[in-house]
Amino acid sequence: MTAFTAETESRFAQARQIADAVLFEGYVLYPYRASAAKNRLRWQFGVLVPPGYGEDSGEHFHQRTECLMEPRPGDRLAVELRFLRARRRTVQRATPTGGFEPADELELADRVLVPWDEGVEERIELVAPVEELAGGGIVRPFRLPACEEMELLREDGAPVGRLLRRCEQLDGVLRLTAQAVPGPYGVQRLTAVVENSTGWSPGPDAGRDAALPRALVSAHLLLGLDRGAFLSVTDPPEWARPAAAECRNEHTWPVLAGPPGRGQVLLSSPIILEDHPQVAPESPGVLYDATEIDEILALRTAALTEREKREARGTDERAGAVIDLADSMPPEVLERLHGAVRGLREITGDTGDAPEQPWWDPGNDPDTDPDRDKVLVDGREVGAGSRVLLRPGRRRTDAQDLFLHGRTALVEAVLHDVDGSVHLAVTVEDDPGADLWRAQGRFRYFQPDEVTPLEES
Repeated sequence: MTAFTAETESRFAQARQIADAVLFEGYVLYPYRASAAKNRLRWQFGVLVPPGYGEDSGEHFHQRTECLMEPRPGDRLAVELRFLRARRRTVQRATPTGGFEPADELELADRVLVPWDEGVEERIELVAPVEELAGGGIVRPFRLPACEEMELLREDGAPVGRLLRRCEQLDGVLRLTAQAVPGPYGVQRLTAVVENSTGWSPGPDAGRDAALPRALVSAHLLLGLDRGAFLSVTDPPEWARPAAAECRNEHTWPVLAGPPGRGQVLLSSPIILEDHPQVAPESPGVLYDATEIDEILALRTAALTEREKREARGTDERAGAVIDLADSMPPEVLERLHGAVRGLREITGDTGDAPEQPWWDPGNDPDTDPDRDKVLVDGREVGAGSRVLLRPGRRRTDAQDLFLHGRTALVEAVLHDVDGSVHLAVTVEDDPGADLWRAQGRFRYFQPDEVTPLEES
């Protein structure tokens, strides 16, 4: 197993901007202080706990990625497992006798220090010929030993306290196998399983806080082929849809990464993403806050009091960097965060002396009638009043819609987009709030290929 080639490293470097956003998703939330209630329960995504803790906790000790790849003869697979390791930091205050004692808070001139779990980035890398993945495949165990360190704190040359940091031993296993998919295309199904194998027996009162230092936090994979390509699992070519539907992914979500139109890199993420995700070019830096909105966070962070900023700087170095970013952001950069135009198109046509009105108004379009229009689904007409079975598609829907898979619904209207797309507005049957949603005109929306018509009762 050799190191990454320069070309593979270059491809991974392009994808790591997204991988880093996944790695630090929700790492520390506004107002970036350990004392904030929202920072008391941390790390909700991709946490792989020790098997001894995960059995009854609802947490998982493994994740499984399955995807389709088209390797070329002699191809090699590059794998990078990325995760955070919780490093527990405790605070001690200097005593008059020259010793140290535990402290819940230590106030310094530039920051206020409190106990905190820091996230240390870890990577497990390997490169292997694709042909070695057949049969039993490759099993790569890894171990991160326990470690401790001490940082002495001084002010005006005199010791005022110290920080003690400890990492627990962490064991894991990476399993890689591949098998040919029947058919003429030379496609293989790649399976990558990440397991936390740490041998830890928690006590009867041990909670999640005790398990986190022994967990793989925000675990995800970068996968790359030297010459071949991966196929999208969420939007595969038509000929590959049956094979893609058989891929079984547990606690992770594989998407193509890197520039659109390229398939050499795949990111398997604990957060649902679309293929070829990108960070907005206007974003001036990492804010670490889940579902961040740069403009709002930058303005609110800059408005924190000096005491609050000192607490944030003492909470975590990354939180301190966010404070410094907000304080130093020039007006022209902040202005770019207010809005961005991604594309423009020209609206042509002679309006003559027609009264001023929206350029397209479905209520005034004689070619559309949401209450009477119908659309063909599986050879049957579906319109307002039709009953359907909901089968949300993974390519377009969000996670909330997936909870409605297999539920029955009533079509309330057939709606047309300006680009020609058709949407079905529905209310879910047996929903006690259906009448209220209907009165307010608030519906759930699905495309025709996400429903199956039902026989009228």
